[in-house]
Amino acid sequence: MITSMILARLASWRRYRQTFRELEALNDRELADLGIGRRDIRAVARQAAQ
Repeated sequence: MITSMILARLASWRRYRQTFRELEALNDRELADLGIGRRDIRAVARQAAQ
């Protein structure tokens, strides 16, 4: 049970990091096309990881 919780948290953290890296790599124009501001990247990545 604890192992599955740890694995789930690890998977969530990995999704967060992957999403964050991908959005961080975009330029401001590409982010704007998606309706995301650079300051919103962390929140968007956090939401994607849930």
